[in-house]
Amino acid sequence: MQRLEVAFLEKAKELLSSGQVNRVLAYKKGEFCYDVSPAVFYSVEELENAVYNGFCGANLSKYLIQESKKEGKVAVFLKPCDTYSFNQLIKEHRVNRENVYVVGIECQGKFSIEKFYKTGVGFVASVQEDLDSVLVNGETKIDRNAVKLERCLVCKKQHVVYDELLVINEKKDGDLDRFEMVKKLEAMTADERFAFWKEQLSKCIRCNACRNVCPACTCTKCVFDNDDSQISSKANADSFEEKLFHIIRAFHVAGRCTDCGECSRVCPQNIPLHLLNRKYISDINEFYGEFEAGKDIAQKGPLTNYTTGDIEPNDFKGGNK
Repeated sequence: MQRLEVAFLEKAKELLSSGQVNRVLAYKKGEFCYDVSPAVFYSVEELENAVYNGFCGANLSKYLIQESKKEGKVAVFLKPCDTYSFNQLIKEHRVNRENVYVVGIECQGKFSIEKFYKTGVGFVASVQEDLDSVLVNGETKIDRNAVKLERCLVCKKQHVVYDELLVINEKKDGDLDRFEMVKKLEAMTADERFAFWKEQLSKCIRCNACRNVCPACTCTKCVFDNDDSQISSKANADSFEEKLFHIIRAFHVAGRCTDCGECSRVCPQNIPLHLLNRKYISDINEFYGEFEAGKDIAQKGPLTNYTTGDIEPNDFKGGNK
């Protein structure tokens, strides 16, 4: 995996020094090995602080909404799942494709620092990566799957858009069913399902991290920031408001969500918000046929494209769904 990081730095420096781009959107080292954040680099010297490792889980596509509108060309390193979001943003005319040079970069699944802690390793000072395992603090070997983000355990995505690929090792697809928990929720009674979401959503502190990180949430003015809407950003006044925020947001991205899992990754309360989106994805696949948002920019979304074969209310026999 070290070869990949070296190749990443070499490619970033090459693109900048050649003048092919005037900035690079990638990841910046933090105080700790797991404290990685998206950043824009304007010089080869600045790239000395760039990094690409298992903690680079952030979806960089959303940052291109602003970066692609600036003068000059920006290079960006996108993981397979990121390219779906990038394609969806192009489809929605939110990204200027001509101003972006896409390097599709290898991804073997990204890490959850919380999962490291659950293994009992304590403070994580260093992580050496292999394709199948990680070595923590130079002494504790852990199976790579044991510390992967949930979304990476089910991911089967390949790059769908790029100007060049930076791949050294073949991607290992996740072998779990991403709809397994959705099926469990559907099998519950209405009361059981309500109790599940009541417990989860009651943890919400309205930090808006899920909205702010979501590539599908790109409105210039969000309804939750509108003081006249009576639902502007603030602490929940009652249990109705905490449900209102997440349900409205999930409906807002239905048919456009690429299941990148960023909402759950950044949630400080560890609410499985991605399950709301996956429920809608599952229903769309059932009612309109298999559809993957962002996979093809030419394909119209099922919720924005009328056909005579569309399901009608009287045809829906969802029962307990």
